[in-house]
Amino acid sequence: MSEKIQKVLARAGKGSRREMERAIEEGRVSINGKVAGIGERVEEGQELRLDGHIVNTKSAWETPCRVIIYNKPLGEVCTRSDPENRKTVFDRLPILKQGRWIAVGRLDINTTGLLIFTTDGELANRLMHPSNQVEREYAVRVFGEVSEETVHKLRSGVQLEDGPAKFNKINFQGGEGINRWFHVTISEGRNREVRRIWESQEVQVSRLSRIRYGDISLPRTLPMGGWAELEVKEVNYLRKMVDMRPIEMKKEVSRNNKVKNLKANRIRKAIRKTELRQRQKPTRK
Repeated sequence: MSEKIQKVLARAGKGSRREMERAIEEGRVSINGKVAGIGERVEEGQELRLDGHIVNTKSAWETPCRVIIYNKPLGEVCTRSDPENRKTVFDRLPILKQGRWIAVGRLDINTTGLLIFTTDGELANRLMHPSNQVEREYAVRVFGEVSEETVHKLRSGVQLEDGPAKFNKINFQGGEGINRWFHVTISEGRNREVRRIWESQEVQVSRLSRIRYGDISLPRTLPMGGWAELEVKEVNYLRKMVDMRPIEMKKEVSRNNKVKNLKANRIRKAIRKTELRQRQKPTRK
């Protein structure tokens, strides 16, 4: 059976479908030695190359789907490399024998909390697609007066420069004076959406952390900069949510790195080792 080129490339961990569509448009993809075009499909047995390198075109059922969660600290950027040599969210992730980690959405440099990574580009693409309306929950500390009228506006909807937006839920979590904590949920992933919704009411966000994506919550035992691999049932929950068939996960990571076996002290030691390794790397010029 044939499949669209960008879908095969995404599943092989070469990037998101959108990134692969750009690669095709730029003439970086070939089938049996001929430059491929948007809309073409690849058949079993054909030689698919990206940037001159052969791509393993295993079927969806032969390719292991792995998913990890990561507790993003302040100051890390959601790119693979940064021209300013800042730390990236990919620096501390486990090294893969094949494929690469693909981020499901982004958090800006001043936002902490839950990030999801997968080796399956098709899964990442579907989870990020606006049509699937995956709910995200954030813990937010705001600086400013928040009246009942303000809360009503945030629930009913405000107008941003890229269209209307609102919080599906907004719950007061405590605080004194004009520094207060709220938990809010949204079902879109627009750039800086949570901050911009608050700012539309002249309320400043001083702390922001994502704590849930769908039914996947950030464990309290996962320290900043730590990662853990999801269990099969949690991976299949994500796949079911976006109409993908369930899979069996290959156990390529130590059981100690599974979510149910999280131990903060052990993970902190692993983080320190990773940071030492990063400091020993030559600085990019």
